Amino acid sequence: MSITSTGENGREKSLWTSLRNVSEGLVDMRTLPVAIGLILLIVFFSLESDVFLTSRNLTNLLSQSVVTGIMALGLIFVLLVGEIDLSVAAISGVTSVLLAKLIMDFGFPPSVAIAIAFLAGAGIGGLSARWITWMRVPSFVVTLGVGLVLNGVQLALLPETGRYNLLGTGIENVAGTSLKGLPAWIALALLVLVMLTIRFTAYRQRVAAGLAAPFFAAVVLPLLPLLFVGIVGVALLDLHNGVPVPVVIFTALLVVASYVTQETRIGLYLYAIGDNIEAARRSGIRPQAVKLFAFMVAGALAALAGLLASSRILGVSVSSGGGIGGGSLLLESIAAAVVGGVSLFGGKGRVSAAVFGALIIGTVSNGLNLMGVGNEIRLVVTGFLLVLAVSVDRVIERFAGPLSRD
Repeated sequence: MSITSTGENGREKSLWTSLRNVSEGLVDMRTLPVAIGLILLIVFFSLESDVFLTSRNLTNLLSQSVVTGIMALGLIFVLLVGEIDLSVAAISGVTSVLLAKLIMDFGFPPSVAIAIAFLAGAGIGGLSARWITWMRVPSFVVTLGVGLVLNGVQLALLPETGRYNLLGTGIENVAGTSLKGLPAWIALALLVLVMLTIRFTAYRQRVAAGLAAPFFAAVVLPLLPLLFVGIVGVALLDLHNGVPVPVVIFTALLVVASYVTQETRIGLYLYAIGDNIEAARRSGIRPQAVKLFAFMVAGALAALAGLLASSRILGVSVSSGGGIGGGSLLLESIAAAVVGGVSLFGGKGRVSAAVFGALIIGTVSNGLNLMGVGNEIRLVVTGFLLVLAVSVDRVIERFAGPLSRD
């Protein structure tokens, strides 16, 4: 996305440019190779293991991928403005421990403790953003330091046993609840209806602006993959316990994030700043405010990821949030965003990258575990995928760069 001047109703655009603008919503050059790679991985692991495509294993795969996916979704907002947040895993850990402490030691109702944890996550992200923009220090240095500080705070908040057990507090119901049967199909119908409304609204706006927007290509065609995946997914998961609530939460977040980034002014600002911060500033955009928003979103979503992780394992401990330094959780979250197709250099990518990236990381981990492969091989494969994704991103940048300007 870029800020351009195209003249009255874009009449001076070439035919090629008009056709390309219509097709951008259908085929994202960064998403296409990722989607193909995910399909190949699924085919490979399904041939290697008879258990891989069972409803029980798919439920486990999706549940495992949600935490990484939500953290990657938050990171996407930060990456779009050309920054990085290395403290998201630590935010996830410290807010989950804070949540547990408020409930277990101070008797807070779970709903109040959850709200405080979310506010704490957003507040930590906001403080990092303010320091970065005020002192003009590289974001990776600031957030790395913040992450280490939060690791220390997390250790201080934990009891002498090093663990809080959340069983019986109600928190376990968040990850332990599923939508099965009619509720799952109703949720899918609502999702399709919301996406249809968003696509139709965008279509009418393009028509009102005099831009090329065939109804079928702009509204119907983008929904067909969602409808297909949704029907197959609900049908398969319904054979076991149904659709886990964390998957429903993640899907709802994706819809909201997609709308914000693609259909709102703040979304335009995110891409504009990542593409060219000086041009964005001269256009009247306030980079400091937009970066503050991006880091606060990342912090809040990291807190949500911590809640879901603690709910799934029924407690928090020293290893929450990946442990000291973020561990593999931080690396996998960054890898998920980048592998999914978001550029490390800002201004390019879509929130759907969180889905593709998390599923690829989760599929590799799950498939290798079913094959009995050691954890060291999983780390090697994940690292290789990250390097490959960044390399492919640069190749696509060179190939698509001349086409990215009207």
